[in-house]
Amino acid sequence: MSSRISYPLWTSLLAVSALAGSCSFSPKRTSATGESSNRKLAANFRLPDANGVQVALAAYRGKIVLLNFWATWCGPCKIEIPWFIEFNKSYRDRGFAVLGVSLDDDEWKSVKPYLAEKKIDYMVVVGNDQVSKSYGDVDSLPTTFLIDRNGRIAFVHMGLVGKDTYEKEIRSLLGEGRQAAAFGGEHSSVTVD
Repeated sequence: MSSRISYPLWTSLLAVSALAGSCSFSPKRTSATGESSNRKLAANFRLPDANGVQVALAAYRGKIVLLNFWATWCGPCKIEIPWFIEFNKSYRDRGFAVLGVSLDDDEWKSVKPYLAEKKIDYMVVVGNDQVSKSYGDVDSLPTTFLIDRNGRIAFVHMGLVGKDTYEKEIRSLLGEGRQAAAFGGEHSSVTVD
């Protein structure tokens, strides 16, 4: 058996790699550990939902938010979406929300049917270059930010990470709220537009 790769196969592999270049299975993680006040404030935005209603990130202040930049054509995004649906159902009564920001070029043309097909029950908006730049010029999908109740970025993931990683981080952030309340702490409210 030869270990050589034929020219047509080689060119096909290169083409697939190029198409998948902006969609990542290789996770990169950063976290802002320590006190919430040391974390970077998440940039506010206002973007339309599927009905054209403007949705502002600031409206989620006081909740733990999983902010996910994704696209309908992104393979790793398709893996994560069922997890996010599950997290939304499991934790919403504890002050948790999922907010998806689609970066599909054709905007709602692809996104609306995809939402219906996958039965996505959390809020989804269509993003733009300005919002992408305000979050570090998102160029790898999926990119996910876990935002604490004070509107500060606690964790960032570029690429696909395990469901258990998200769940652990969500639970730790939900626990922060209980600890602060137990010690009489209050959460400040900061609006960023």
